[in-house]
Amino acid sequence: MFVLEKQRQRAPSARSLQTRARILDAAELVFAERGFEGASIRDIAHLAGVQVGLVAHHGGSKEELFHLIVARRAGELSRLRINALEAARASAPLDLATILDCFIRPYVELAQGGDSHWVAYGRLVAHVSADPRWRDLAAECFDRTAQRFIAEIAALFPGAGPGTVAAGQVYAVSAMLAHVHSAWRIGALSPGSDAVGLDRLIAFCTAGVYAILTSDG
Repeated sequence: MFVLEKQRQRAPSARSLQTRARILDAAELVFAERGFEGASIRDIAHLAGVQVGLVAHHGGSKEELFHLIVARRAGELSRLRINALEAARASAPLDLATILDCFIRPYVELAQGGDSHWVAYGRLVAHVSADPRWRDLAAECFDRTAQRFIAEIAALFPGAGPGTVAAGQVYAVSAMLAHVHSAWRIGALSPGSDAVGLDRLIAFCTAGVYAILTSDG
């Protein structure tokens, strides 16, 4: 009987998978633009070109859909960061600039590579980071990788308190997101100026994090 029941189960059709992908992509853009409260299932359905009922079918409730959208890119980004860290460790001893580079560069390169969904994902991360109600979601999606990088930095600065190291990590993430999402402000404040490059962002983060880490000693 179990075998017969298993045989009756069908894998999702290509059309179903395509519909689900459209819904998730649309949800990502709407949540990124409007936040959780401002987003509506109707607007997500409209952008995806599907009926409202299909959003719930593929994504569950609004909160479940938000959770799914935040979680779906976290694994890929984490792998890129950890792989960069391990590659750097294999070639030379780690220093602060290298550790921060391994964390920051993968996301910035994805966001600046022409995929609007990675830009939108950064806005989602900012929404989650700014609202304590998403504490569990942040812990599930981001904390393991963040703690890995925090541990690497702490090993270089044993005199720094744990809270200071964590603060440095959070500040660096904020600068990373500002680099991607607020570059237009640099142009507005200094018309005609060149965009700040990724290497300068990492240099800025390294100097700032170093300053607070050494202030504990």
